[in-house]
Amino acid sequence: MNEKVLLTDTMEQTANIFGNFDMNAAMIEKAFDVSITNRESQTTAGDAIVVRGEDGEGVRCAFDVLEYLKGVAARGNEITEQTVEYIIGTVKGGEKLERFGDDCICVTTQGKPIKARTVGQKKYIDLIRKNTIVFGIGPAGTGKTFLAVAAASTAFRNKEVSRIILTRPAVEAGEKLGFLPGDLQMKIDPYLRPLYDALFEMFGAETYQKHIERGTIEIAPLAYMRGRTLDDSFIILDEAQNTTPEQMKMFLTRLGAGSRAIITGDITQVDLPSGKKSGLTEAMKILRGIDDIAIHEFNERDVVRHRLVQKIVIAYDKYERENRIKEEEKKEQKFKIVKRDK
Repeated sequence: MNEKVLLTDTMEQTANIFGNFDMNAAMIEKAFDVSITNRESQTTAGDAIVVRGEDGEGVRCAFDVLEYLKGVAARGNEITEQTVEYIIGTVKGGEKLERFGDDCICVTTQGKPIKARTVGQKKYIDLIRKNTIVFGIGPAGTGKTFLAVAAASTAFRNKEVSRIILTRPAVEAGEKLGFLPGDLQMKIDPYLRPLYDALFEMFGAETYQKHIERGTIEIAPLAYMRGRTLDDSFIILDEAQNTTPEQMKMFLTRLGAGSRAIITGDITQVDLPSGKKSGLTEAMKILRGIDDIAIHEFNERDVVRHRLVQKIVIAYDKYERENRIKEEEKKEQKFKIVKRDK
């Protein structure tokens, strides 16, 4: 039987690590096939968390997760179910555990601090702070848009920019715009709703409305950007995978003096008509390596929505990868038959 002991500084720290009804400890036990108990420490004001198991590697990995969680708790950060799952996945993947969640990007109107919840999110925020244009690419639930709006809100409040402009292409994904009720603004509102939701959280409904009336916050479809020069602005282009190459070039050339831009999108969810090339995919190839332009790619481990979202993303990736392999095998088989017949 292998055993490792982690000493905590306070009993509150122990409770935070174990989680409500010891759920965090149960997740770690299941992931590494170990048992986790705690007893009173003889040397600290906290407890001794004991990890036991037949497999020495499993005990070591579980101990590494608990040790990292102790650091999170010591810094006063919340330990969520997603945090525990993320750390377990990182250790299982053999990756180095890096610190995240120390920096507060901004505080919502409810007093909730917005922090990075994965290493991928931390790298994304760091790139936003250092570069004029940043591409945030990744699956649903990785916080691409939400963190971009948080960064824009901070820059606006610090008077680094004089306005926030949020835009996205109004590409139809199932429903036709013409069949939706109301005038043009009412028709495009559903496309822009995620941007409204993020801004409401950062500013509150009343302050948000005031900024909209003054023109210091603007939300509009991408088509409305043509012909404009956007000075002293923080601009966010959301759902950029649904831009055409022409639209992407048009957007990027709107950037004026003192402005910054974040382009977010998921290249696996393109809603453009069949045969149309995504402007986001093309821009990533053309602009990669240019100074002051950064491209950050999230993965499924950065998903911070419901834990099932991560599993859904992984399942779809696996399905699409297997389909691509089957298609390639069919093409190869067809080529061999044609070659043989000749």
